[in-house]
Amino acid sequence: MAGPYCGMLLADMGARVIKVEPPRGDSTRHMAGSTGTESAAFNAVNRGKLGVVLDLRRDEAREAFHRLVSTADVLIENFRPGVMASLGLDYRALVTENPHLIYASISGYGQTGPWATKGGFDLVAQGVSGIMSVTGEPGRPPVKAGIPVTDLGAGLFALSGILAALHYRDRTGRGQHIDTSLGDAGLALSVWEATEYFGGRGVPGPLGSAHRMSAPYQAVRCADGYITLGAANQKTFEKVADLFGHRDWIADPRYATDSARVAHREELARAIEAVTVTATRDTWLARLEAAGVPCGPILDYAEAFDQPQARAREMAVEVDHPVLGRVRTIGTPIKMSETPLDPTRRAPLLGEHTAVVLEALGYGSAAIARMSGAAPPL
Repeated sequence: MAGPYCGMLLADMGARVIKVEPPRGDSTRHMAGSTGTESAAFNAVNRGKLGVVLDLRRDEAREAFHRLVSTADVLIENFRPGVMASLGLDYRALVTENPHLIYASISGYGQTGPWATKGGFDLVAQGVSGIMSVTGEPGRPPVKAGIPVTDLGAGLFALSGILAALHYRDRTGRGQHIDTSLGDAGLALSVWEATEYFGGRGVPGPLGSAHRMSAPYQAVRCADGYITLGAANQKTFEKVADLFGHRDWIADPRYATDSARVAHREELARAIEAVTVTATRDTWLARLEAAGVPCGPILDYAEAFDQPQARAREMAVEVDHPVLGRVRTIGTPIKMSETPLDPTRRAPLLGEHTAVVLEALGYGSAAIARMSGAAPPL
């Protein structure tokens, strides 16, 4: 997921992205809900790309890959370390042919270190990077974050590296190798948790919806469900105290400062909920918003994509697909005034652009059929 997501964002930004797949296709083509080799899951991280099938086990296909790379600005690979080298397609092999190449490697644990050759998925990376140890409720079994945060985080870190490398190449003419991983991403995103640990405050544990550096900043119970309450500074907490009829909280030594409120987080939450359970979610949201206190409903995804702000920001778009029909997918969170991103192009069918891309490199139909696995080798 990390490599495809990184490439998709570059495609949204206007890059000509060629996705190279094996004859059977990317594994996400066969995920739940697929129709043959087409799936909503594949489209979710591969829109806007050209699709090429190359059987890289064949010498002729690897030669074609070399030709492709000789014309490329960036190569993104998402294998275990050693796989590309075994094919003769690692950075050292390719940079000799294209010294301007920016080669981004995204793996489970990175290209170096004792775990480099281990396979890694998001679930595993969330475990080893500590994320699962701080997710969920105290005393309950380990829980992963609901979204694949290390997969997507690694893709975003790779994207940042690629854009910085392009800037460096513009100044120097030199490409470079970018190495990031799911495990690194999980640790890098653990900002508050690392701060708590490095600061000598012990090993962080799960806090449910609460914040480890500020309080009250969590989900709170109302008469008919939960809302989020974000009083992350002194001024906002004083507004909360006033609104809830507890001006005394401001002078109470347990709650007088953010540090004190964090230390007494649980009893403060109980005191708040003793008030909030007396009225509905909508009532408290209206009152909190009127008082200038950050708050919000807790929505499911049907509600989240259909709420007016998401619609106004075009965070869900529809794309026509020749097999799947009308596909709804996530819009772009990056709004740019001069170079707007385009998230409305569908993902390629399996091998859809193999012929046009390889013909441009000088290959004939028989060679293309062999390289894509559609015909036996000579």
